[in-house]
Amino acid sequence: MGDVRGFLKVKREYAQYRPVCERLNDFSEVAALRTTAQSQSQASRCMDCGTPFCHWGCPIGNYIPEWNDAVFGGYWEKAFRLLDATNNLPEITGRLCPALCEYACVLGINDEPVTVREDELAIIEFAFEHGLIKPRTPKKRTKNKIAVVGSGPAGLACADQLNRAGHHVVVFEKDDKLGGILRYGIPDFKLEKRILDRRLQLLEKEGIVFQVSTEVGKVFSVSKLKKDFDAVCLCGGSRVPRDLSIEGRHLKGIHFAMDYLVQSNKKAAGIPCGGVQGIDTKELNVVVIGGGDTGADCVGTAHRQGAKCVVQIELLPKPSEQRPEEDPWPKYPRLLKTSSSHEEGGERHWSILTKKFIGQNGHVKKLSCVKVDFSGKDEHGWPVMKEVSRSAFDIDADCVILALGFLHPEHHGLLEDMGVTFDAKGNVDADGKFKTNIKGIFTAGDMHRGQSLVVWAIAEGRRAAHAIDEYLMGKSALPKM
Repeated sequence: MGDVRGFLKVKREYAQYRPVCERLNDFSEVAALRTTAQSQSQASRCMDCGTPFCHWGCPIGNYIPEWNDAVFGGYWEKAFRLLDATNNLPEITGRLCPALCEYACVLGINDEPVTVREDELAIIEFAFEHGLIKPRTPKKRTKNKIAVVGSGPAGLACADQLNRAGHHVVVFEKDDKLGGILRYGIPDFKLEKRILDRRLQLLEKEGIVFQVSTEVGKVFSVSKLKKDFDAVCLCGGSRVPRDLSIEGRHLKGIHFAMDYLVQSNKKAAGIPCGGVQGIDTKELNVVVIGGGDTGADCVGTAHRQGAKCVVQIELLPKPSEQRPEEDPWPKYPRLLKTSSSHEEGGERHWSILTKKFIGQNGHVKKLSCVKVDFSGKDEHGWPVMKEVSRSAFDIDADCVILALGFLHPEHHGLLEDMGVTFDAKGNVDADGKFKTNIKGIFTAGDMHRGQSLVVWAIAEGRRAAHAIDEYLMGKSALPKM
């Protein structure tokens, strides 16, 4: 490394955000990019470990020590080439990834880990700003046509890799704009859509054909898909939300998180919601049920819409602020996460079970809740939930957002018409090479592995592309990761 003692001299510098009083007035990105000098200083903390466990922690196997060394030395083009070799969407992961690599950083054993995610973001933004990224069209094209269904991170990564291999790739998207969950599921304050559009324009210039407002199975038939293409990769995501089937669920004012976020994102982009009455939380008491990242996105959205009060509740106990014994290094630990949305206000409560919704004139007004305890164990050692006696209480709520995750992809329509089989969890079943039970049909991303992270979707898309290229050509020069 350029400075073998950098990790001893430089302390970790956490991401900086715009002031709360400023960012609550808009949906613009809350994070502020670091200066070149700051990035080089932080990159110097990378120790060039004999065994870099950050590689093990990263699903796409980023060359982290190598590009950190290049950044520290000021070799930005080299850093970009290394990053581009493993990651098709670094400007996305650099903003959204929970940085599994950082929890596997060797420096993190007895100090703060390297700022891998921010270093990655610095590299790709430097590359865009300084013209290092230009369209690269394949020098040779094969005769193979491949359809990718879904333009989320898995679909885009798969399409990008297959296009680089010289195949003719068409991406089908049922929504009116490309990006899948990146477009309408992630608020602009975490990912401004100009960032996504910048990448999409590049992919289009490189030869990928995009067809929006084209739902395969309806607008474009399954029979035509099989006839026109030599291979198909299903990357439609996991869109069936987990519901909360309790008394009062029928009341007005109770919404799924994705419905709420999609409408908010469309409104921020000036896109009509197709006659659907919008979900507006201005001057309302909002309760978000679910303590994950999607729930946090709903909290931040409600703040920006001018909610009177925002409360987020979670069934599970409050996570530890320190790495728990059951998740030793280099595993990714279950820790308390405080996002930029939480820093903007509101309340958070854990170990809360919602028993029923209470309404007035057909509209939700309260949640009837009880505290729960998970200290007991069953015969297998698994925690057992027990209601705490005399702990019942109510929470005022004019609007309830259900951010409880997703069950599996939508079965009705495309998947049932296609004839693919499902695994025990309801995801599209496939073998180790992403092949479904139907010849020439592959699958990747959340549709295949279940609801997961953006970085895992990219990893699956890349691996599926290798498998498809190998299926069509007999062998593949595309990386397996």
